[in-house]
Amino acid sequence: MTTLIYDGTFEGLLTAVFEIYEHRLDLVRIKKGEWLNTALFENTIKVVTENTRADRVLKGLKQKLSAMGLQRLYAAHLAEMDGEDDNLLGYIRYVFDSSQNVEEDYGNKYVMRVSEIVRSVRRERHRMEAFIRFKELKDNTYYATIEPDFNVLPLLVKHFRDRYADQKWIIYDIRRSYGVYYDIHDTQYISLDFATLDPGNAIAAFNENEVLYQDLWKNYFNSVNIPARKNTKLHLRHVPKRYWRHLTEKI
Repeated sequence: MTTLIYDGTFEGLLTAVFEIYEHRLDLVRIKKGEWLNTALFENTIKVVTENTRADRVLKGLKQKLSAMGLQRLYAAHLAEMDGEDDNLLGYIRYVFDSSQNVEEDYGNKYVMRVSEIVRSVRRERHRMEAFIRFKELKDNTYYATIEPDFNVLPLLVKHFRDRYADQKWIIYDIRRSYGVYYDIHDTQYISLDFATLDPGNAIAAFNENEVLYQDLWKNYFNSVNIPARKNTKLHLRHVPKRYWRHLTEKI
């Protein structure tokens, strides 16, 4: 058994696949994290991410999968679920070792598992699209924080770029300490240094009218609420408590 240690990136995963086929490795497992050469009787390989090798594997995947199938694989990787790297690797090897498209071969355990992971990731993405609440900063940039279970921020960019194409905005994942900044022309990934400031409640940086807007939204939310039709169980199912911290109407 050979263990491949990679950096956790999608490019790193594809580089690991390249290593497997180049060295004709058979029994392998893959883990993300730091390489520690402490196992005396274990064959361990440190995978150094190389874009050239990753691109060759990606090109091969494009020939074997549809555009949607490739997007699904990427989404499954963004889940960052512990213990699922071997399933992603198994899926990719099954794709390459098959003569036909295997995207809907749900009799295969790897295809089935990737499908289940993608379903969870898409559910989280849809929730983020619905639950993100922007707050206007003093420089007229709109700022929102999220703490998704999965790393869905890359999957949100197109939706919010299309929806808010005429204004600057930042969506920041405070769990993973990175965000996306849109300047009306382009988007870029950023990392902010908040020091001791709470990134989800940076009141000092808000536009002076922001508190008024938040109060108006809360009043609207309360006015359309019908106490007699309150269904707490249903509400919690659609809006779990873990999202409340970032919802203006819940603060």
